[in-house]
Amino acid sequence: MDLIQLNQQSIHSLEPQLGIPKYDRKSIKTGIIHVGVGGFHRSHQAYYMHQLLCDSDNSDWGICGIGLRAGDQKIAQVLKEQDGLYTLITQHPNGKEGYEVIGSIVDFIFAFETPQIAIDKMAHPDTKIVSLTITEGGYNFNPNTGDFDFENPEIQQELKNHNQPKTVFGYLTAALRKRKAKGTPAFTILSCDNIQHNGDVARKMLLSFAQKQDPTLADWIANEVCFPNSMVDRITPVTPKSAIEFLQNKYSIKDAWPIVCEPYIQWVIEDRFSNGRPPLEKLGVQFVPDVTPYEKMKIRLLNAGHSTLGIPGAVHGHATINACMEDKIIARFMREFMDQEVTPILDEVQGINLTEYKNNLEDRFSNPNIKDGVSRICSESSAKLPKFLIPTLLENLETGGSIKYATFILSVWGYYSAKEVDNKANEIEILDARKEELHHAASGFEKDSISFLRISDIFGDLLEKERFVKLYLKMSEALFNDSDIHKQIKLIFEDNYTLDLN
Repeated sequence: MDLIQLNQQSIHSLEPQLGIPKYDRKSIKTGIIHVGVGGFHRSHQAYYMHQLLCDSDNSDWGICGIGLRAGDQKIAQVLKEQDGLYTLITQHPNGKEGYEVIGSIVDFIFAFETPQIAIDKMAHPDTKIVSLTITEGGYNFNPNTGDFDFENPEIQQELKNHNQPKTVFGYLTAALRKRKAKGTPAFTILSCDNIQHNGDVARKMLLSFAQKQDPTLADWIANEVCFPNSMVDRITPVTPKSAIEFLQNKYSIKDAWPIVCEPYIQWVIEDRFSNGRPPLEKLGVQFVPDVTPYEKMKIRLLNAGHSTLGIPGAVHGHATINACMEDKIIARFMREFMDQEVTPILDEVQGINLTEYKNNLEDRFSNPNIKDGVSRICSESSAKLPKFLIPTLLENLETGGSIKYATFILSVWGYYSAKEVDNKANEIEILDARKEELHHAASGFEKDSISFLRISDIFGDLLEKERFVKLYLKMSEALFNDSDIHKQIKLIFEDNYTLDLN
């Protein structure tokens, strides 16, 4: 079979089989620099900009991707071979699939090999926004204090060598220094990472770094650079090999890295920009004065909801999130958690009907075509649960609300970390930087029943909350004696854990 290599030269031969860019990509300016071109960026921000570029009035808003790490070499190579093009496969719950070639990434710089080119690109007057999907770890803060980690060897090297950046902070300060020197207006730094108040975090970290490296520049950044908070949402699993093979077999297209996603998409951004912004409101993006209630809603319902499915689902032996939703007991558990423990403590979210939002989440998680892996959803739970789940637990402890669902998840997480096998004795794939520490602490349950809770930077002062500790111990003892997830959840539904604990 002769395959058509996806690139700019071949793109028109793909019509009408696939949707292709309807704009002249050569005339597009790169108004946005994006650091961290991964699957989510290509299903979300790049998709939005692709739609926007279909209107010739918006040709200033193309994307130049930048890869800072050695691990970005693969995406750099793929995008080079494909002229930045890739296929977005949208998988609907009813089995329908949409295929569209996205063209908004018109340039890519592998900064790991050519740092100066990346700095110059950021410093160019065409650049209005530098956006980020660098994961939580990319922000280089101490998880215990929330302060910038100056002990990082790369940071120490950058502080001494302004023009030899290694991290995003080195690149941003180098580019902003050039813009300041030339009188070029500052760009906006737009975090699109799944961190609460992501813009505030980006601002705090960059100013901490810049203050050490160049206090005068730090003052200029504080006054001139905007860091809007944003909330992003679109489920984007790891691209399966079958997606690549399907494009080859069905359409004779050679695309080394297509992206698979769900049809749902959301973006909420605080309307604070340094140097102009794209008119994304035309595409349904919400620009708001304060993103906080939207963030809280998404983190407490969607992100925590994923954990309430994934952790018990992993122990039960489910491999995917849609399989967890097909399990009526685990699916009901998640909905009860959302209805009884999260919804009562959420703020009003303008323009959002919470019942419809939760119904929609159930539909999204149930999508049989996405097959989002439980191991991916449970990955880095040591970083996720303190932000997604434990705040809900703490608020309900303060207000006297229900805590049995959130407490059960922490109990199951302890069992999951200790045993590392499911109920069928199959090894659970645990992806967590603190896996060994978690295993060691959780495995001490029989000798020290609160050993897991002693990891203070994860559980905070929960050990001091008598109502929680009593319930946690009762649930954990039941789990370690009988890990049948269905049986234990049914006991919760039957109010077996009511006691005097609520």
